[in-house]
Amino acid sequence: MRAILALIAMLLLVLPRPAVAQSILRDAETEAFFRDISRDLVIAAGLEPRNVQFVLVGDPSINAFVTGGQNVFIHSGLIVAADNVNELQGVIAHEIGHIAAGHNVRFGEGAGPASKISLLSLVGAAAAMAMGAGEAGMAILGLGQTAAMGRFLAFTRDQESRTDQAGAVFLSKAGISGRGSIEFFRKLQGLEFRLAIPQNNEYARTHPLSGTRVNNLLAVYERDPAWNTPPDKALQARFERIKGKLIGFVEEPRIVMQRYPEGTNTPAALYARAYAWHRSGYPDLATAEAARLVASGPNDPYFLELQGQILLESGKVDESLPVLRQAVARAPNEPMILTLLGHALVASEDSGLQAEAEPLLRKAVTLDRENPFTWYQLGVIYDRRGDKPRAALAAAERFSLEGNAMGAMMNARMARAGLPAGTPDYIRADDITLVAGDALELQQRKKKR
Repeated sequence: MRAILALIAMLLLVLPRPAVAQSILRDAETEAFFRDISRDLVIAAGLEPRNVQFVLVGDPSINAFVTGGQNVFIHSGLIVAADNVNELQGVIAHEIGHIAAGHNVRFGEGAGPASKISLLSLVGAAAAMAMGAGEAGMAILGLGQTAAMGRFLAFTRDQESRTDQAGAVFLSKAGISGRGSIEFFRKLQGLEFRLAIPQNNEYARTHPLSGTRVNNLLAVYERDPAWNTPPDKALQARFERIKGKLIGFVEEPRIVMQRYPEGTNTPAALYARAYAWHRSGYPDLATAEAARLVASGPNDPYFLELQGQILLESGKVDESLPVLRQAVARAPNEPMILTLLGHALVASEDSGLQAEAEPLLRKAVTLDRENPFTWYQLGVIYDRRGDKPRAALAAAERFSLEGNAMGAMMNARMARAGLPAGTPDYIRADDITLVAGDALELQQRKKKR
């Protein structure tokens, strides 16, 4: 039991917060950008690009991590802190290194031996950290025996150092300069100085000090043929757009206006102000910024998507429809844009438009089954049509994605009761019933402990 508690304490210390405890930010343009800037790195690592998923997490901290197989989670704070696409690619190369090395699978190699040394001081540290007192937890650890923790942290530092080197190899194979990686580590080093993190002792850290990482990598990068290769201009322009859009969405409007003042009409600035005005409840100002954005790129599907979204969410459903139809015409395989047009058509409550919405939404779930809102919109269409079994199945899909096992179970059973046996929809309802049942059983077992 004490060994288990020790392991729990170590997990509290070294693992990132689960993404489900934070907000996942979905954006068609950003996800396409992640795929494009990482494709050559993924291939260099010997992985299949379509199997590596990038997830944007709404969190202001400068962080990225991998979990759940080949999923890379990138915090919004990291993108805001980065100055160019090359810095972001450096971080991605490192995270891909973790995936290629199977570090999620190999976690037990470090945790297992360390957890066999029972340290009651770790239990107190876990309690302190669980209450948000991270430094107090570290102090408790310092007062207790540290053999197990030292062994475990040495393992994670070694993993990080090896992954830094792997990231350098992937960047080289992809013909991408390591300057961005070095620049970003220097940013982190500056943050360590500002936080007064001691620079002479790595023993209590999961990662090597940023200065150590710079020293270890600089000579490797400087002799690489790609060292003096500048960031790709097209990707850099897209990075600046993404960053402006994100700042407009996550920062306080006052900060947005300071960074992108009126009169600055780059795509990044127009994006940022449009989102800031929209979030602040000024639809006319938001619409005006979006119109300027579209005027600068009339055929850009993402500009059109934003303009349509602002019109729709401002209650101007009819005005949003032609704009969103244009966006879909320019990007017919972007599931989130398809869903947005489907939502606008459903919101119109025009029975003639419901027929137009259904194939769009069905295509959207074919391309991306993991958007609960798409399933909700499909459920509305089926319900209005009187197709209760498929409305229930759509609800079951939505609840399953949202982690609501009871809702998924109940709706899947309703769907299965009304669907013809043996059909694909019936089989899917049966699958959801089984998975939700297992989840509910697990919840019950946890409550009894």
